[in-house]
Amino acid sequence: MTRYQYLADLLAQRIEQGLYQAGERLPSVRTLSSEHGVSISTVQQAYYLLEERQLITPQSRSGYFVTPRKAAPPVPAITRPVQRPVEITQWDAVLHLLEARSDEQTLQLGSGMPDVGQPTLKPLWKAISRVAQQQDERLLGYDTLYGLPELREQIARLMIDSGCQLGADDIVITTGCHEALSISIRAVCQHGDIIAVESPTFHGIMQTLRGFGIRAIEIPTDSSTGISLEALELAFEQWPIKAVVVVPNCNNPLGFIMPEHRKRALVTLAQRFDAAIIEDDVYGELAFDYPRPITIKSLDTDGRVLLCSSFSKILAPGLRVGWVVPGRYFDRVLHMKYIVTGSTTTLTQMAVAGFISQGYYQPHLRRMRITYQRNLEIFTRLVRQHFPCGICVTRPQGGFLIWVELPEAFDSHRLNAELRDSKIQIAVGSLFSASGKYRNCLRLSYAQTCTDKTERALAILGAAVERAMQSCSPVHELTTASNDWGEGRASGKEQR
Repeated sequence: MTRYQYLADLLAQRIEQGLYQAGERLPSVRTLSSEHGVSISTVQQAYYLLEERQLITPQSRSGYFVTPRKAAPPVPAITRPVQRPVEITQWDAVLHLLEARSDEQTLQLGSGMPDVGQPTLKPLWKAISRVAQQQDERLLGYDTLYGLPELREQIARLMIDSGCQLGADDIVITTGCHEALSISIRAVCQHGDIIAVESPTFHGIMQTLRGFGIRAIEIPTDSSTGISLEALELAFEQWPIKAVVVVPNCNNPLGFIMPEHRKRALVTLAQRFDAAIIEDDVYGELAFDYPRPITIKSLDTDGRVLLCSSFSKILAPGLRVGWVVPGRYFDRVLHMKYIVTGSTTTLTQMAVAGFISQGYYQPHLRRMRITYQRNLEIFTRLVRQHFPCGICVTRPQGGFLIWVELPEAFDSHRLNAELRDSKIQIAVGSLFSASGKYRNCLRLSYAQTCTDKTERALAILGAAVERAMQSCSPVHELTTASNDWGEGRASGKEQR
């Protein structure tokens, strides 16, 4: 990152935090030059960049001023799913989302694909090439069920930041996090069992339960603090729940980080009812603040937490390198892995192990945290600019996904169909529910750097949302609607 980009990001952060208010005059070029020890041209370039982002406005002979903007929309209130075990649906919609990946002409605004174009990934390409050129016979043979020892050792070192004290023998390498979740669920549950899940939650978890004939009970989830422990306790008392599946760090799709005291309380609750906890930490390393948040696994004292993760969101999904720390379920997980895949591809395991051991992983991770945080800042500004009032938007604390909640009568499936002609696709909210709820919601991604194409797409999306909201809202509500988002958290029907 250049000096002017760093300065621009710093000033943008101060604007977002309210240190510079709308309409307020910013420090002069000379003042900032002296304050930060940079040249006048560097400050000018930073101001030009902020002007392009429409965060500041120049005024002749007066300097630069913070551009007046809509206030931030409120965050969604705690969800209210149906709290009984249900059969999973939504497979056709998930398949449609996955098939759209092959359409290079369509802009995937709701994709879970990370940014794989960063220069810090160049050493990974070299590592893959170097491993292939060595013509090691291990590349063409079967790996063990456990995975390469050198990779497991590197993962154990990385997990120290999450509070986990692991050895290589505690870890099983999998084909991505999806397989880690799948074999973990299969290790602790059987056909007909009940699992508690956050609501909304990752659609891959939903479809895994569907495939195994396991019913899900959706637990109300707060967009800032995570799964409701009170509602979960009531569910435990009413139903024979075998396990709880959670994404506590940089949640998909809500973006929250579950507070540490609630993680501890969840472990205590699981111990009380003798249930397993399946923890998906695939986004945990991408928390904006450092040190990264601890995992629930780090609080596990009796091996009931199965920790699942991968390099898919940090490096690249095409590597298909994930892992699971099964705890007391180690033997069952190993058996499930044997049934499903047998072993994981050796080449990418060796390449990732080399990428980490040679010191490239942490610089790349730092870059991605900064990149995604900057992308979020720009993305939320564009949402405020192009979307109508009357919506709720989450405040992600990491990762690259954001959740938008629209009025209850809104139908995101119809919206997706309307956007097809514009070659734009979103992830509709019902994908993230066992029972097809959240048709009035959508998941968006800010993983990719915002370009003119992205901004045009968000403008088209915002206009389509506004038309749809007008068509499903009473006339008197439209005529009395505020020109502002409102402050704080909305509640009840107003918020929904």
